[in-house]
Amino acid sequence: MGDYMCTAVTYKTDNFYFGRTLDNEFSFGEKVTVTPRKYSFEFTNGRKLNSHYAIIGMAYVCNNYPLYFDAMNEKGLCMAGLNFVGNAFFGKEKDGCDNIAVYEFIPWILSQCENVNDAMYLLEKINLIDKPFSNELPTAQLHWILSDKNRSITIERMQDGLHIHHNDVGVLSNNPPFEYQMQHLNNFMHLSARNPENHFASDIDFEVYSKGMGAIGLPGDWSSQSRFVRACFVKMNSVKEKDEMSAVNQFFHIMGSVNQVKGCALTDDGSEYTVYTSCMNADKGIYYYTTYTNHAVSAVDIHNEDLDSDTLKSYNLNIDEKIYFHGVV
Repeated sequence: MGDYMCTAVTYKTDNFYFGRTLDNEFSFGEKVTVTPRKYSFEFTNGRKLNSHYAIIGMAYVCNNYPLYFDAMNEKGLCMAGLNFVGNAFFGKEKDGCDNIAVYEFIPWILSQCENVNDAMYLLEKINLIDKPFSNELPTAQLHWILSDKNRSITIERMQDGLHIHHNDVGVLSNNPPFEYQMQHLNNFMHLSARNPENHFASDIDFEVYSKGMGAIGLPGDWSSQSRFVRACFVKMNSVKEKDEMSAVNQFFHIMGSVNQVKGCALTDDGSEYTVYTSCMNADKGIYYYTTYTNHAVSAVDIHNEDLDSDTLKSYNLNIDEKIYFHGVV
């Protein structure tokens, strides 16, 4: 699905929230898509599911198949795939395994599992294979974050096999591998949301001349490693809002700390920018999103859909900015 960048974050108050940014040079034509319980999944391993958990998320729908970037199911289990170019490795089919193509990994897990513990059983038998969806859509090089309200894991298939990491920070970006990202995070343990104290030299009278100086040294660039550190710091120091609107608002502010602005991360094909940002209330089944060109929050509630249908339901994104002028009747 392309060489795109992204950052995923979990956030827990009275409800559990999960979301991500998708950063790329262009939109894929993605839509908020509901896969109801009776939609028929036919997987590479021969398994056919005519009845399963309903799923909602952001997907590129091709030939009536939802290619999900991120999604949650009706039980509150959430999953997102993030670019992992150069480290991801997917091989060939093996006997005695559940051979699953990368493009169907999110549906494979979310259609069958209520929580991360359920998913761990499926992961014991999984073999992620290099089978493209089509000639036009080659296998994406990804790793994944899988979360419920109690725990998160990171899933990485590399040259030496499948790696499953406990993700205690509830954050994922792109390269390098997650284990290195966590080790690198140790370099920033001195950062604080509070004003700094003088540990430099006792005989120098330092002046705290600005608020926020405790976080001096927090990376501000757009690299995936720096976005990982920044997202962890902002998430873990952010206020935990209680009511729904305040919590959703706070979540989008957290994600705003890693949003990419057109022109600041140039590529051979243009400039990376945050195509969309998602926020899922996994307890209520509401999928919120914003886009680069529309800061207003839009939403789809999975429970307002016919979940016993067998037909995908997709919503075009609201991409036009809405500006409210005071004093206009």
